[in-house]
Amino acid sequence: MTRRWARPLSAAVAALSALAVGMPAAAAPAGDPSADRPGGGRAPADHVVLLALDGFDAEYVGRAPMPHLERLLRRGSLTTSTGVMTSITNPSWSSVATGAWPERHLNSAYWFDPVSGTARGQQRELAVPTIAEAVRDDGGTVFSSQWFILQDHGVAYGDPDGLYTQPGGDCSRRVDDAVAVLAGEPVSSGGQEVRANGLPELTAVYCDTLDALGHAGGDRHPGIPAALTELDAQLGRLVQATKDAGIYGRTTFVVTGDHGMTTFDKGFAAEGLAAIADAGYRAEALTSGRSPSPGTDVAVVVGGVADLTLLGDAAHDPAAEGRIRRALEALPQVRAVYDEDDQRRMRMSPRHGDLVVEPEPGWSFGPAPAAPAGRHGATTDLEVPLVLAGAGVLPHREPRDPRHVDLAPTIAALLGVDAPAGAQGRVLTEALTRG
Repeated sequence: MTRRWARPLSAAVAALSALAVGMPAAAAPAGDPSADRPGGGRAPADHVVLLALDGFDAEYVGRAPMPHLERLLRRGSLTTSTGVMTSITNPSWSSVATGAWPERHLNSAYWFDPVSGTARGQQRELAVPTIAEAVRDDGGTVFSSQWFILQDHGVAYGDPDGLYTQPGGDCSRRVDDAVAVLAGEPVSSGGQEVRANGLPELTAVYCDTLDALGHAGGDRHPGIPAALTELDAQLGRLVQATKDAGIYGRTTFVVTGDHGMTTFDKGFAAEGLAAIADAGYRAEALTSGRSPSPGTDVAVVVGGVADLTLLGDAAHDPAAEGRIRRALEALPQVRAVYDEDDQRRMRMSPRHGDLVVEPEPGWSFGPAPAAPAGRHGATTDLEVPLVLAGAGVLPHREPRDPRHVDLAPTIAALLGVDAPAGAQGRVLTEALTRG
């Protein structure tokens, strides 16, 4: 695949590393607690703070000064994490949270459900446990400020051992809740004031500023540099909160995104449907919750890529899939068409349809927008920054080819707990200390 992100991120990593090299890692504050694990072993970290930045494209790094990130990198590394297909928010965060590919966690987005006969958008169903559940199973405490993928999968409103808040607002409002929890203060959770049961082993904060800007104007939206500066300030607040709580020296910080962003200003919905018609089949584009009209041969659900499911007689026609695929591959607006074998190789959810159509950058299998906008979901949107820093992390030692599915096992290893039961990723041991 084309790695449009590689050179900009490499330059940014080099620039930030130059600032960090030669600077000593901060020592743990006096009196910093470091609990021993049962059986005498000590985990590399007592706490993990995860800042989950929706739409954090790898190319964004270096577009604005990020002094808090630079200081954090003295105790860690900046590299990229490779996401999952489709590179849509919920399936992507599901892989981060569970360590499983979509083939196993089954969280799927923008597909046709033959059981209900309707198009589906995004949902939160998970077939395997999350890192929050793994921490809870070990007796630990979790707090999530609007990282929604954990809701009812290890955190819930009103639960002091797995506390969930959804304060809305901007990133600073969500960080407010995390700072309060780390200070031992109660926060509003589902309409009641609740105090977490001690300092959480895992704290997650979700911010979607970059995703909103990207969708509004594409990956060159003029507001992105200022947003990066503001997100860096919120990272600084989280770091300071751990210092104020006396746990900074035993806390690991993880900063990452779910997917990148591609700008598009053209749509080829009419051409795509016409190509399918020329192949001899009637296609219908469906939005979430809609059912196809009688006589429809192909249900098309668009979400970054286009998911195509053959219906009725077309589903039993052995020639239909090949004809439709060839017709779409002939369009200049189409980058690739993936059949079920391709989808299995990419470890995609089996809920996707017979064919998945990936547009060329600049295009959408939908109507043209009134102004340049952003989309994601394709293989061009898989790469996001990954920061690992702090307790248990080797300074300036980059993990090798990290992937979203490696994060939950790595967080589990840092905290000394078992990885989530369905995890398929690996622990990024080359970037970690021995504890």
